[in-house]
Amino acid sequence: MEVIEAIVIADGDGKDPAAPSSVDCDKTKAEFIWTLQATWHLVNTRLEMDQAFDQPVCKKKKLWEVVAEKVNAKLRESGVTGITVKAYECDLKWRNMLATYRKNTDRARRLGVASVHWEFFKAMHDVLGKSREEIEAQRQAKLSGTRVGKAIASKRFTPILPTPPATASACTSRPPQDVLQLYMELQERKLNMWAQQKALEERKIEAINNLAQAISSLAQTNSPQT
Repeated sequence: MEVIEAIVIADGDGKDPAAPSSVDCDKTKAEFIWTLQATWHLVNTRLEMDQAFDQPVCKKKKLWEVVAEKVNAKLRESGVTGITVKAYECDLKWRNMLATYRKNTDRARRLGVASVHWEFFKAMHDVLGKSREEIEAQRQAKLSGTRVGKAIASKRFTPILPTPPATASACTSRPPQDVLQLYMELQERKLNMWAQQKALEERKIEAINNLAQAISSLAQTNSPQT
């Protein structure tokens, strides 16, 4: 039984390019340990607030603070006391969950839903895996067809069921399934740029070594013979 898992490591300012956020992070305190129970509280709370997070203009920091408050309240109701989760920890954990969800969505699309054994997949996909028609309707209703609005709305993920062929009227919008492919292309470009830069540095070092050898040889040739 194979379960796909992924971990997202936040960069220096705590932001993820695939899912930007502005949650403050006090890294001097101990990190919250995510038990299975706490993770389920986070998933259920975040999915209940998905419409609020999906607004084109919203204060994500405040929303994550609300999520943390609700998770802590549910933990206290379950008898867990003496430990609390911070807003930034909820934000980072959710981005980890999204990365795992995307990988399992791709696996389900290739091998079928039965191949996915991740316990959180169904709950997340019931909310996040909306059909292409629903996504397009939301774009038209909330964003009025603007380019910026379409870019924001296209963060949704590919549904598992086959999507209908694109019509002429839908050709002007970017299909949601392009998001993962675009991400992979960007990563490949970064690797190519890194390889080119490395090769350039190696050529510079080689040129410097050749120059040093030439200077050394010239110095030996011009030195007086004893």
